[in-house]
Amino acid sequence: MKVLAAMSGGVDSAVAAARAAEAGHEVVGVHMALSKNRDQTRTGSRGCCTVEDASDARRAAEKIGIPYYVWDLSDDFHDLVVEDFLSEYAAGRTPNPCVRCNERIKFAALLERATLLGFDAVCTGHYASIRADGPQGTPSLHRSRNMDKDQSYVLAVMGPEAVGRSLFPLGEYATKDEVRAEARTRGLGVSTKPDSYDICFVADGDTRGFLERNLGESPGEVVDETGEVLGTHRGTHGFTIGQRRGLGIQQPAPDGAPRYVVDIDPTSRQVVIGAAELLSTRELVATDVISFEPLEVGREVHAQIRAHGEATPARILEAPATDGTDGSVLRVELSTPIRGVAPGQTLVLYDADRVLAAATLERRA
Repeated sequence: MKVLAAMSGGVDSAVAAARAAEAGHEVVGVHMALSKNRDQTRTGSRGCCTVEDASDARRAAEKIGIPYYVWDLSDDFHDLVVEDFLSEYAAGRTPNPCVRCNERIKFAALLERATLLGFDAVCTGHYASIRADGPQGTPSLHRSRNMDKDQSYVLAVMGPEAVGRSLFPLGEYATKDEVRAEARTRGLGVSTKPDSYDICFVADGDTRGFLERNLGESPGEVVDETGEVLGTHRGTHGFTIGQRRGLGIQQPAPDGAPRYVVDIDPTSRQVVIGAAELLSTRELVATDVISFEPLEVGREVHAQIRAHGEATPARILEAPATDGTDGSVLRVELSTPIRGVAPGQTLVLYDADRVLAAATLERRA
């Protein structure tokens, strides 16, 4: 096949591109320039898509022996990922920018350009597996063997069509050390490069500061579940459901127990705090459902709401009709309560290690 290899400048994407080329595909490497700051550099192991990363990707492509290009997707990234991140927080929701980036940049904008240029598939260094065991033998998305690095959760929003046009060569590796060892064997200079982490466009790791700089201050009250005012804040965008620290209150709870953010109302600018038990829920409601196969009411599944969280046994209570007439609502009942569920998070359903669907959480039932 003619394959476009997305090369971030890290070890994972370099090894993935090398394996695709070794498999006999006609591979072209491309680095996505996502930052509007052309002089941005790495800070420790934070961030990605910097000038150093572009140079590392170029050297890896040269070593592999494939053509290499840099594509400027910074406008798309800013409009579809950064602005979405800001608007979601402003609305009192908790988004996952990595999910949005995979959905809207790496498997939408990138795949669209690749298709226009005649490529058959996109190859990335994500940790996930694609197998032909979906309905009627269609490609399906599975967890990686390396559960510590598994990225099937953030990839679930790409949907079945994009899965069918993707390659994830690292999905069967058991550990990151195996990937680094292969990079050394291939003479790739990125074999010891540290992983990037945190939100890539918040290079200093100060998410609250980033939100305040971009959204400004919008003072409001911190109240308990009875409405008693306990303190003030500079903006609801500085809080997430389940947050315990930095609540802006002085007096402890009457029983001395820790208090958490249990609700956020950007309209009244109130942040509600309460006891841990107020965070627990056994029922989730989500919309914008992306299904890899039809979902049946009563089906036993596993539900996951965080990229590195545990998957909880659950049962589907309401599922989208195949013709979409029900408004695409997904409702599941969890076998045990979970805490910290927030609107804007991504809900992913699994059957064992196979992804069934992804959706956006709207509220706790």
